[in-house]
Amino acid sequence: MGTLWYNGTFFTMTKEGETVSALYVQDGRIYDLGNKELLEKRYAHVIERRHDLSGAFVYPGFVDSHLHIIGHGEKLIRLDLSEVSQAEEMRSLLERKYNQSSGDQWIFGEGWNENNFPDRKIFHRLELDEISPNKPMFLTRVCRHAALVNTKALEMAGITKETKDPTGGVIVRDDHGEPTGFLLDTAADLVKEKIPEVTDEYVNRALKVAVNDLLRVGLVGGHTEDLHYYGGFKQTFDQFMNVIDGKQTKFRVHLLVHHEAIDEMEKENYDKGSITPFIELGAVKIFSDGALGGRTAYLRSPYTDDPSTSGVAIHTEESLQKLVREARNKNRPVAIHTIGDAALDMALTALEQYPVTGGRDRLIHVQVVDDTLIERMKKLPVILDLQPRFVASDFPWVMERLGEERIKHSFAWKTLLENGLHCAGGSDAPIEPVDPLLGIHAAVTRTRIGENHEGYLPEQKLTPFEAVQLFTSGSAYAIEKENERGKIAKGYVADFTILDQNLFTVSPDNILTTNVVMTVVDNTIMYEK
Repeated sequence: MGTLWYNGTFFTMTKEGETVSALYVQDGRIYDLGNKELLEKRYAHVIERRHDLSGAFVYPGFVDSHLHIIGHGEKLIRLDLSEVSQAEEMRSLLERKYNQSSGDQWIFGEGWNENNFPDRKIFHRLELDEISPNKPMFLTRVCRHAALVNTKALEMAGITKETKDPTGGVIVRDDHGEPTGFLLDTAADLVKEKIPEVTDEYVNRALKVAVNDLLRVGLVGGHTEDLHYYGGFKQTFDQFMNVIDGKQTKFRVHLLVHHEAIDEMEKENYDKGSITPFIELGAVKIFSDGALGGRTAYLRSPYTDDPSTSGVAIHTEESLQKLVREARNKNRPVAIHTIGDAALDMALTALEQYPVTGGRDRLIHVQVVDDTLIERMKKLPVILDLQPRFVASDFPWVMERLGEERIKHSFAWKTLLENGLHCAGGSDAPIEPVDPLLGIHAAVTRTRIGENHEGYLPEQKLTPFEAVQLFTSGSAYAIEKENERGKIAKGYVADFTILDQNLFTVSPDNILTTNVVMTVVDNTIMYEK
């Protein structure tokens, strides 16, 4: 028995402008498509359910190609600092959080961004001590490649004036060599190691909250990297299995596996590929550098606004190649976080040295490039995970970081597509808002919400069709599912994002006024407005 979906505009995404007005779905897959009268005539004897969409617009289900789902849930259940625009407002929220806390529990905050403050203030540990003198405080910067901590947290981690910077990290110090409480990349791990292990209940709650929120904004799935941070592979993976049970909750997750979690995954007898119809294990995740916001993205030449640094390489060139080689020995593709051009150079060298034999590699972010790097990428079977919303968040301040010449080759989404590179679209939530419509808007306009200008690097604007492709066929191609996901076509999964506006004809600003009518996964309505 099957389902008839009708009275809507269904964008096939097979080619631009192609639509149908009805679908017949059977066993969770699109069996036929056309118009209502034709499908009624063909399948009247087996149609069990009918869904009248009242003129809504149906897209292949949007999938976020790169995010951290549990981290997004944490942002929703912890103190969210991502929208704070004044240092004093941040102080006030932290004071309130401290006063609401009990015992010796840690004070956590998520997503602060000094670039949103008029004075670009970064709190010193002594200022945090005034707020929380006796409870450790850990405040994650929006990029998740830096954190602020107070003196109590430093003491618990044993970080003093004499502590050396760890490989791939920086303990920021004052003029006297004393730690300021600002920790970059792996330096923050020294404190993280002292944070009490999370419970199953905590991970379960964060994951449930996150998945429900993703469905609310029209996402039918996400490619996520969480398996190294919440008590290890088994504890985290078990909660994915518990929450996304395929009955009460349907949502398609593709799980990247941090290189330090691979051994535990294998001990649990799991391998790359589908575990259930809704849960898959994917590539080995490796970080090659940090982020532009904290000046830890690894650049070939120094930062324009701070010539004392070129960023941070998380691994040496030799150790990065060793990690890729080890992945190849296990017949696995890799997914490498690479933002700066020097980090991209290192990553490409490793991929060239040890070509993938099964699957496709992924390069995540790819924010600073040049023509030579593009030519090297074109020769490799790689997918580029882009985050269009970074344009809205990082401009105009990122121009200060990179300078006039280098910025021309940065955030160059159109150039990458025009060179025939396969690109997928994500949010990197909780770093950016998870709503795919915000990503599509940023890709099309290259402006921040409320701005009225031609866009940052306007020549890099995508068409609405190209932008939607990033979150549909692009995300499917990234995980070798392009023959069954990402389009509305016969044999493809019945995953739909149903909106109240036509993204291809509305004015760019009206993308932001579009509402999710329904999110459908496996022919099941998982969210309805």
